[in-house]
Amino acid sequence: MPTIERIDGYAEELTAIRRDLHAHPEIGFEEVRTSGIVADKLTQWGIEVHRGLGGTGVVGVLKGKGTGAMKIGLRADMDALPMEENTNLRWRSTIPGRFHGCGHDGHTTMLLGTARYLAETKNFDGTVHFIFQPAEEGLGGARAMIKDGLFQKFPCDEVYGLHNAPDLNHGEIAILPGPAMAGADFFDITIDGYGAHGAMPERSKDAVIIATTLAQALQTVVSRNVPPHHPAVLSITQIHAGSAYNVIPGQAKLCGTVRAFDDGVRALIRERMRAICAGIAAAFQCEINADIRDIFSVLVNQEEQSQIVAAVARTVVDPDKVITRTEPKMGSEDFADMMQAVPGAYFWVGHEGSVPVHNPGYVLDDKILPIGASMFARIIETRMPVGAHA
Repeated sequence: MPTIERIDGYAEELTAIRRDLHAHPEIGFEEVRTSGIVADKLTQWGIEVHRGLGGTGVVGVLKGKGTGAMKIGLRADMDALPMEENTNLRWRSTIPGRFHGCGHDGHTTMLLGTARYLAETKNFDGTVHFIFQPAEEGLGGARAMIKDGLFQKFPCDEVYGLHNAPDLNHGEIAILPGPAMAGADFFDITIDGYGAHGAMPERSKDAVIIATTLAQALQTVVSRNVPPHHPAVLSITQIHAGSAYNVIPGQAKLCGTVRAFDDGVRALIRERMRAICAGIAAAFQCEINADIRDIFSVLVNQEEQSQIVAAVARTVVDPDKVITRTEPKMGSEDFADMMQAVPGAYFWVGHEGSVPVHNPGYVLDDKILPIGASMFARIIETRMPVGAHA
């Protein structure tokens, strides 16, 4: 069960595109060079190009054969991460503090491969919207495109997205119907106490002690307030306070993330966090401000579109390597916001290597580029076959 032969023929060019994007990473809403390359490629292939949605977003529009009215969106994210790369690759990042450590360069390249193939063959009846999205990594790129009228200007009956998966084996494709990735909140909690000399703690309202007490108390929210059959995570990932050995700081800051699959659970966690902050503020006679922000919606794969992905995957890879019983992931993905507006599915493409995404040593396997491109292309040809509206 092969990938599409014509797309396999693009493999060398796709690899070159992907490695060029990798060497020149751009973080959220700064994808000027990347979106320029995307727009140029689409234009070369005769695809109608629209730029500027959500800042640096790009949408390509391609009509197939026939008069079919169905419209399908295919989405790839373009942004890199604000982190250093620690690999010896010849095409490693050339920009300090910027790294395609999540493989979005691969996703962008896969969708470009799909766009070229469909532009050359047009073996479908309907319209494809190629959605190249900025700022997936927690900055709200999907919401920005939607706010700019993505689905009003480019209506879609269905949308599909994918992600590389180093935790799967090469040639494996996974799709999970139902809630598949967690919704997420990010939080910044600021503690305003009262500073003093390190030798005179009684004159302070010690922001460090308050912060550590609060950090411990917040861990009880999941363990003692959230029902055990509802998965949830509350992680404090940053603590900031102090500047000297002999100064008790008057201010401290806690930052982190909350993940859950149920919006009711997320609301409960926010409520309990604010209540605990208020209680500890009263106990320590200080001020605590909790800024808790809804960043990612719960990603829910619709049953119909999930079945389509599974069926198509069995024509692209070995049917025995199509996994439909994966566990939901506590990670988050802002494609969820697009799928709240339009029914769709999001799937994973396995590849060689075991270093996880968001690790400085992560390496994308270029051999999966034709697989991802073939998946997107076959979804289009399967859902909008030529002759269906004759």
